[in-house]
Amino acid sequence: MTLIKPHGADALNPRIASGQRLADLREEADGLLSITVSSATAANAVMLAAGYFTPLEGYMNRADALSVAKTLSTTQGLFWPIPVLNLVESFSGEPGDRIALRDPNIEGEPVIAVMDVSAVESLSDHDMALMTLEIFGTQDPEHPGVATFNGQGRILLSGPIEVLNYSYFQSDFPDTFRTAVEIRSEIESRGWQRVVAFQTRNPMHRAHEELCRMAMDDLQADGVLIHMLLGKLKAGDIPAEVRDDAIRTMVDHYFPANTVMVTGYGFDMLYAGPREAVLHAVFRQNAGCTELIVGRDHAGVGDYYGGFDAQTIFDERVPEGSLEIQIYRADHTAYSKKLDRVVMMKDAPDHTPDDFVLLSGTKVRQMLGQGIAPPAEFSRPEVAKILMDYYQSLDS
Repeated sequence: MTLIKPHGADALNPRIASGQRLADLREEADGLLSITVSSATAANAVMLAAGYFTPLEGYMNRADALSVAKTLSTTQGLFWPIPVLNLVESFSGEPGDRIALRDPNIEGEPVIAVMDVSAVESLSDHDMALMTLEIFGTQDPEHPGVATFNGQGRILLSGPIEVLNYSYFQSDFPDTFRTAVEIRSEIESRGWQRVVAFQTRNPMHRAHEELCRMAMDDLQADGVLIHMLLGKLKAGDIPAEVRDDAIRTMVDHYFPANTVMVTGYGFDMLYAGPREAVLHAVFRQNAGCTELIVGRDHAGVGDYYGGFDAQTIFDERVPEGSLEIQIYRADHTAYSKKLDRVVMMKDAPDHTPDDFVLLSGTKVRQMLGQGIAPPAEFSRPEVAKILMDYYQSLDS
């Protein structure tokens, strides 16, 4: 059985150290110049370590960062949708140094990686503005991704890294955090060939659940990888441990055995809409998936992106053959009162808005906070109970 090839390589390139090499790096790091990096940089290290960013070996330099931002390709021609950067506010070293990168997300800021500094470059206001606009489609400082990106500093350190650990993800989410290497291995052990990935930073309601079923049926897939983001989110988003509980409960109650893998990955949400959807495709291909579900406003926030921009970018900006993974395009899904099931709204042209059970996120949060379960057509009661308990705990 041959799984889909990783992106740009014949095999995964996880940048994690182990065994004697890990022991040697830990000892060496004690004597190196060390800097505490941003959460975004630490998350990039985790993704490099886990093989999700195959074939990259480390952080991009200015030329590659600008090339990726403008053309979705490195200067060497590797297709890549979003720059992978280590931005800092100050740096006392120089090119050629080996340095230790410290993790801001763990008490005591332990070393997460050792880096060979290939270049130290200052980014201009123009560089930052160009990358911000290309990546996020806006320069609005109220956009959470824009604010995070522009708050890290302007000094760009590039070069390969070796990673010592997976930050807090492995310890905080031992049952859920999985590397691309581990997911590929499990897909093989299950005997799956066609695997559809579902990306989520939210709990899954009935529409999400049914969308996974629709994709499985339409594609005749062997299984679904529900792959949840475990890193930093914007204020107001539901914490990973609550989402994890809700999703596992839904899968345990409503999916047949050996059809779903519930896993998570260690990355901070960018809220970059279309560009992030393409990045999601890259690391799902690296994890061994053959298709990725891309729905309405995938990876979006607020009103910054059109409803289907994350689908059309694959037609407009992803050259033929750049990715082996395919996209399963989903419309808005909702429960049809007429048909007594969840449907894609585009497949029900004879319906009026009143024929669907439609609730805004704000309305759902209000109901849950008041201890009111959303309609069963919208959310499974077992899931609603977990979310009600969470929202009510915020008020107590």
